[in-house]
Amino acid sequence: MSLVWEASAERVHFPPADGNKRTDVLIIGGGIAGLLCAHRLKGAGVDCMLVEADEICGGITKNTTAKITLSHGLIYRDLIRRFGEDKARIYAASQIKAAKAYAALCRGIDCDYETRDSYVYSLRDRKKIEEEVAALNRLGVKAELSDASELPMRVAGAVRVRDQAQFHPLKFLYAIAGDLPIHERTRVVELKPNRAVTNRGEIAYNSLIVATHFPMLNKHGSYFLKLYQHRSYVLALRGAQIPDGMYVDEADTGLSFRAWDDLLLLGGGGHRTGKQGGCWQELETFAAEHYPGAEITDRWATQDCMTLDGMPYIGRYARFTPHLFVATGFNKWGMTQAMAAADILCDLVQGKENPCAALFSPSRSILRPQLAVNAMESLAGLLTPTVPRCPHLGCALKYNRAEHSWDCPCHGSRFTENGELLDNPATDDGKI
Repeated sequence: MSLVWEASAERVHFPPADGNKRTDVLIIGGGIAGLLCAHRLKGAGVDCMLVEADEICGGITKNTTAKITLSHGLIYRDLIRRFGEDKARIYAASQIKAAKAYAALCRGIDCDYETRDSYVYSLRDRKKIEEEVAALNRLGVKAELSDASELPMRVAGAVRVRDQAQFHPLKFLYAIAGDLPIHERTRVVELKPNRAVTNRGEIAYNSLIVATHFPMLNKHGSYFLKLYQHRSYVLALRGAQIPDGMYVDEADTGLSFRAWDDLLLLGGGGHRTGKQGGCWQELETFAAEHYPGAEITDRWATQDCMTLDGMPYIGRYARFTPHLFVATGFNKWGMTQAMAAADILCDLVQGKENPCAALFSPSRSILRPQLAVNAMESLAGLLTPTVPRCPHLGCALKYNRAEHSWDCPCHGSRFTENGELLDNPATDDGKI
């Protein structure tokens, strides 16, 4: 698979962390969340170090469609119902603050940053759209109804929020990474109290931030129950109608649209990892019908950690881990959520209060309907009497014919046909 972001950015390189080292704050994971945490901490004068098992931005981050927006589906009407208007307003404020932080940083970086209107559309349910517009306006966010006329199909309606943004994620991240204390090719193989054992030596730390997409520690936080993973697919099309706005379907399995350069980035075909879905074939069928003659120049897939209640887990890893922190569960909206995570964790590791910390706390209630679904999927995976099995917690793997991989429906680990690890939470290769 080729990716437009990798082909159009000049990557940067960092040495491994050979020998024993010490830092105040150790960050594990060189994706967007880890890099933004390192950037914020260094800017605050905090001694920090980031280690990445492979290369920075080599995992999920390079697969994003890079929309910077507070429009995370039809989330605000649900947040008001579940948590009340005050907490929904805090969530919206965190995303607005994140978007402003990007705008400020991108002024000095050549990363194709562009202001765009954001649209969340529904194919059939206009009432949902009207309720979301009303919810956003109640929270002080200007939103309006739209017919999303740029799209090649008819929709029931769309929520339009003006002046959001899109950018080139790797150009941005390589730029801010340049002067950060980063070590690539440094895999953490064991965590001990205030020490991380790596394949290169040991790193002593006072505080630890786990930014590894799916958290790597099983003994704290119950993330194997609180998270599941969802795969989505993208085609880059040349010769298709280029939209001016950014579009996403309110349905989890719907389509998304955004432009980059002369390409249309068409996303969709999604499914829970380890399950069946439309994959690229669904996108190819849609493109053939609505963009006849368009050329497919690139294709890729991505994977997102989904939480029980639609909000990320950012903060203390568990209730009784005062110096261990996590950022995960971005629910497909990693751009603003990663920036929000950097803001929150930079404060928490310094012992400061943050107005969003309680809302995003990983120790909040897990009594949500999705918990039962996750538990049943895990039980089914454990009881399925087949091989191969995932080395994470022993669930049966399912073969993904679209990507020629073995995927875990329990927690989302993925492996090549030869058993090489592709995606965590597993930390070891599988026996295929």
